[in-house]
Amino acid sequence: MEFDFKTIEEKWQKVWKDDLTYKSAVDPSRPKYYCLEMFPYPSGRIHMGHVRNYTIGDVIARYKTMQGYNVLHPMGFDAFGQPAENAAIKNQSDPEEWTLKCVDWMKKEMLRMGFSYDWDREVSTCLPDYYKWNQWIFLKMMEKGLAYKKASYVNWCPSCATTLANEEVIQGGCWRCHTTVVEKELEQWYLKITAYSDRLLDDLGSLKNWPQAVLTMQKNWLGKSYGVEIYFKLENGQLLRVFTTRPDTIFGATYVVLAPEHACVKELVRGKPQEKEVLDFIEEVSQESRMERVAGDVKKKGCFTGAFAINPVNSEKISIWLADYVLMEYGTGAIMAVPTHDQRDFLFAKEHGLPMRIVIQSQAAGYQSPEDLSEAYEGEGVLVNSGGFDGLPNEEAKQRIASWMEEGLIGKSCVHWRLRDWLISRQRYWGTPIPVIYCDKCGVVGVPYEDLPVRLPKNVEISGEGGSPLAKVREFVETKCPKCKKPARRETDTMATFIDSSWYFLRFCSPGAGTEPFDKAEAKYWMPVDQYIGGIEHAVLHLLYSRFFTKFLSDIGLVGFNEPFDKLLTQGMVLKDGEVMSKSRGNIVDPDGIIKDYGADTLRLFILFAAPPEAELDWNDKGIDGAWRFLSRVWRLVSALPAHDRSALPEEHTEGLRVVMEKMHETIKKVTQDMEGGFKFNTAISGIIELVNELYKLSPQEQKYQAAVEAIETAVLLLAPFVPHLCEEMWQMLGRKESVFRSRWPKYDEKYLFKKDVEYVIQVNGKVRSKIIVDIHAVQDDIKKAALADIKTREWIAGAIPKKVIVVMNKLVSIVV
Repeated sequence: MEFDFKTIEEKWQKVWKDDLTYKSAVDPSRPKYYCLEMFPYPSGRIHMGHVRNYTIGDVIARYKTMQGYNVLHPMGFDAFGQPAENAAIKNQSDPEEWTLKCVDWMKKEMLRMGFSYDWDREVSTCLPDYYKWNQWIFLKMMEKGLAYKKASYVNWCPSCATTLANEEVIQGGCWRCHTTVVEKELEQWYLKITAYSDRLLDDLGSLKNWPQAVLTMQKNWLGKSYGVEIYFKLENGQLLRVFTTRPDTIFGATYVVLAPEHACVKELVRGKPQEKEVLDFIEEVSQESRMERVAGDVKKKGCFTGAFAINPVNSEKISIWLADYVLMEYGTGAIMAVPTHDQRDFLFAKEHGLPMRIVIQSQAAGYQSPEDLSEAYEGEGVLVNSGGFDGLPNEEAKQRIASWMEEGLIGKSCVHWRLRDWLISRQRYWGTPIPVIYCDKCGVVGVPYEDLPVRLPKNVEISGEGGSPLAKVREFVETKCPKCKKPARRETDTMATFIDSSWYFLRFCSPGAGTEPFDKAEAKYWMPVDQYIGGIEHAVLHLLYSRFFTKFLSDIGLVGFNEPFDKLLTQGMVLKDGEVMSKSRGNIVDPDGIIKDYGADTLRLFILFAAPPEAELDWNDKGIDGAWRFLSRVWRLVSALPAHDRSALPEEHTEGLRVVMEKMHETIKKVTQDMEGGFKFNTAISGIIELVNELYKLSPQEQKYQAAVEAIETAVLLLAPFVPHLCEEMWQMLGRKESVFRSRWPKYDEKYLFKKDVEYVIQVNGKVRSKIIVDIHAVQDDIKKAALADIKTREWIAGAIPKKVIVVMNKLVSIVV
């Protein structure tokens, strides 16, 4: 007997909607639990990655509900962004119309999956009632000096025709379209995330429930380095500040290298014979990706500036070069080159015939000259050719030389960070307008709070060519200064879409709040998020930005905590034939097709059973069939029962029922521990399968006794978070009037977990020949006697006297004849 999944799923989806089953509200009398999956970009269709992510979250939310928690489980859409703008260009359509249509499609698919979202809390970041608060937060940051505009070299994606933050450049390419990123000099808006560097790093220690991989990625991205800033004097008398973590090698510095973007370069080369060559080199490097510039296996390009600097420790005049491998984002954008003790410097010096000097001697290798080296020596040793520091171990010399420099005012100990301020300007239409006005008299003026939101104009011509489309809309650009009331112009860049997702979890607490971004009392009750779920690819994008925003909102008194997410689960990707699913590979499995053929519950069960949440999941069509067959077995068990009051059923005590009761309590304990101990859904489901298998060992008559029915009901309860539609239907068939999710999660009884008997496998000459059940307290002699008395064992021994009888307690008896 098969179940009609289509009818069942449609029925319960309607019941949940009509009864507002998943509507949440503040209730101080109950413990709260905020479960959140990273909200999606509305691309129009959900894929298997979405299905996995949201199913994981849904199981957790339903499980916590059954445990008695007041659960907040919201969903919304990260709806601004370039794909909508590109679709508008391609289809000659309005980005808002296209986006909201996609939102509608995705929402319908999520409803078909049976996810337990409180849809009354839905937010779409492209709507003015949301992005108004992006602008509000930006203005608050302006007031605190954390939002500012400056001209600098920025990451530029030629395909998207817009700027990118450092965090959005992945392996030298655009995070969205993968086009190689180049550098371009522009005046842009930044958020001063570097003001929070120490807190962002120090507070990683409080995130006890985050994956170590994410913590490490954030720590490395923040990139705190201890070293010395050394002052090299230029020919014009100015000082060039060079940061190094290796002050022990300063006496071996034989040239200086600047990033091509360094602010002093053009002044250094002005009027020199090398000026044109240097300017051409700067242009050439600007076309390289960061990945190309720092790759160890790519030849490093360089250019002599014609200028020199003085090494302050020995007054040596050394040449100043530009090289593509030096980046402005590290240190001061200037390095001292010590080719004998740094491999990149070594290769560069060999290429350009630059001098070398050994200043750290390996004690194992003995005396060496630069000509002896086939590569830089980067190990430990003692200092040579280093003045009064000769003979010191280089680790000790680091601090000694740093102190000596500070005393002589030729350097200072300091800390440098890899983290740079967050570039948020985008030359696109479909994003939050930056709420700034430029006035010839008053300068840069923030839009008054009472004039928010600054709305995106309609019917804008979007071509995809360079420059912001908003700059071409005269009625948008032309305005009046809010201070002096004279003619002024609006900022025409929009904000990076990661702004939208940096605080959305707070908006879910009170999506209707009208006078502030969120209601502080509701945020105090619900926050922080207890369980956050999403991909590890967001480790140094969304997750870092969200931590920054939370700390800022704490500083201005809107929240009373510093970290937004208590626990973080990073789910693995869904693969097909060992490769990530993608249209270009032609290996997409459409969730709609699976739902049509098997139902949402079967898809949910498979995707949870196939692999642990953090691991990659390789799609398997046979696995879907297996999930369907298992659910059909459970359905048949319930369908075979008459409508009943369990207390009126016969209470019998057979050996089979005893085993089932023990298995039931063992399964409750196992599933509960698997849920609490890292959401091991696959092993939890495996435990439920074993319980169902045990129930099928009973006779049809035994299945109708009280103990068996209790075990069947328990199986339905344990299965409910995983397959909600079918379990609601079976719970009703079992005579229950309320939703299965209004029932409490079952508890196990320890008395059933204490086993009285143990099963032993009997091997004869290494092969399994029989099994016996023995009292758990039996000693080895009794176990040997029982094994040798077993009828099947005696047949295999055939009267021979055993040479050895070995007992492995609680497992097996091995007989050698």
